[in-house]
Amino acid sequence: MKNLRKKLKIIGATILLLLITALFFPTWTSAIKGEKSISVLEQVDINGSRHQIMIRGNDSDHPVIIFVHGGPGCSEIPYAAKYQDLLETRFTVVNYDQRASGKSYHFFEDYADLSSDLLVEDLLALTDYVSERLGKEKVILIGHSYGTYIATQAAHKAPEKYEAYVGIGQMSDTVKSETDSLNYILDQAQQAGNVNDVSYLQGLSDQIKSGDTFTPRNYVMKYGGASRLIDSPDGNTLDTLLSSEYNLLDVIRYNSGVSFSQQVLLKEVMEHPLPELVTKLEIPCYFIMGKYDYMTSSHAAQTYFDSMEADSKEFIAYEQSAHYPQFEEKEKFYKWMTDTFVK
Repeated sequence: MKNLRKKLKIIGATILLLLITALFFPTWTSAIKGEKSISVLEQVDINGSRHQIMIRGNDSDHPVIIFVHGGPGCSEIPYAAKYQDLLETRFTVVNYDQRASGKSYHFFEDYADLSSDLLVEDLLALTDYVSERLGKEKVILIGHSYGTYIATQAAHKAPEKYEAYVGIGQMSDTVKSETDSLNYILDQAQQAGNVNDVSYLQGLSDQIKSGDTFTPRNYVMKYGGASRLIDSPDGNTLDTLLSSEYNLLDVIRYNSGVSFSQQVLLKEVMEHPLPELVTKLEIPCYFIMGKYDYMTSSHAAQTYFDSMEADSKEFIAYEQSAHYPQFEEKEKFYKWMTDTFVK
């Protein structure tokens, strides 16, 4: 019995040590070879809050991209390097965790004033920081999913900072988009003969069409409206833990940030959809949409695009993808980026 207690104590101590190690294990982003390469993962003070940024590229003289992640609260830093390896050969790519998201979520910080307006101001301040640090007059601004809600407004407010705006999984009329999503997954559920799913979704129909709730994302993912060619990367705890950029504490931050940010920010996109906020951009504007995107409806995005005024604009459909065309068809996206922006 004494030996058993001793063994249990050793096992308990070992588990505690492993847990502490996982919580506070140092994080980094992998090095990139080359005299002018850059690979940085660090926190910087932006607009009064500490933001985690990751900068990667083979040559810091290359054109700069700022990626604005979706969610709200869904950092893309844990998996960005996996999918942007081609982009890094011709661009310097900046990813950042938004205020109250991922590694930028700080447990004792007051987020009572969190709003989309504040996130737009953060992005504009980050743009100034990145432009000065990398010696660029302008950068390419790319928003993904909820990130398009922030990035579209930033491009509208300060066009002088950006070479172009690229919206991937572009947000638009939220109620129209959610209704498209509902109709799609209802149709898929009916074709599959999933009567319980059909009954549940029909019960939500009036709420979704009146803008009182969102189409359940687990059903959108179940029926192929989130990703087709890859597993949906957002919220994958195991892959996030296995990345060098996040440790267990960061995963806890991530989940806390998603819960808080979505509770606060999703009301705004329903009450103040983008077509009411931005009708014109004074820079080139591109929407890149997966044909099967029902997280942010491609059809609703097309309607918004058609109404948008811009210096020049182009709507690009990726026929094999859903909500992550830049990852699902990354070779095609890389070629388009280089053809469009590398002189």
